[in-house]
Amino acid sequence: MSAIFQCLEGARDPKADIHRLLITASGGPFREVPKEALYSVTPQQALRHPNWKMGQKITIDSATMMNKGLEVIEAKWLFDIELSKIDIVVHPESIVHSMVEWTDGSTLAQLGPTDMRIMIQYALTYPRRFSTPVPRLDLMEARTLRFEPVDFGKFPCLSLAYTAAEVGGTLPVVLSSADEVVVEAFLDTCIGFMDIPAILARVMDAHEVISDPTLSDILEVDRWAKSTARSIIKNHVRSNKKSMG
Repeated sequence: MSAIFQCLEGARDPKADIHRLLITASGGPFREVPKEALYSVTPQQALRHPNWKMGQKITIDSATMMNKGLEVIEAKWLFDIELSKIDIVVHPESIVHSMVEWTDGSTLAQLGPTDMRIMIQYALTYPRRFSTPVPRLDLMEARTLRFEPVDFGKFPCLSLAYTAAEVGGTLPVVLSSADEVVVEAFLDTCIGFMDIPAILARVMDAHEVISDPTLSDILEVDRWAKSTARSIIKNHVRSNKKSMG
């Protein structure tokens, strides 16, 4: 979100002038892996991100591309932009962090090394910029910047996130909260990689959306989503044990 924020700086009327926001995604460790192979990947494989060094939860979210789905929801609310104007594009080099395409056909992009310290520091020092210990981006060394369409069929978490953003209300809470539980279950090898979106979809389908929630509603939905996800996982594990026994 920092990259989009930086691209929007100085815009007189960004909401009127934006054609679309382009959120870039590395594609994670499984960008070139066929969908059928994802059913058997291990947590160790999913944790091998090609570009970024992050914690386990966000690294698994990157493997499922849930992280980008959540960023779509964030962008919709932070920048007050219609969902139809927010797109995700795969950028394997992770040098372009996001782009804003304007109505006149021009596009602004924020580029930088794969190091979150720059974004964090800018949030702390805004509107000033100060020197960082981060290595400089060398475009002569990078040379090639590739951009590819997202495979929504291979990464169903993205469609779930767009649905949550479109429906609104408490559905994004359900998605985010349940995701914490299913990612933990995957890391504990209780479920498979492709069980993550399947279980999330079941939790979302079971939820009665509150359109205009209070803080109390949100906290209660957070508890409900996690409890429901745990229950589904428990039944899933029990079912697998029976089929193996």
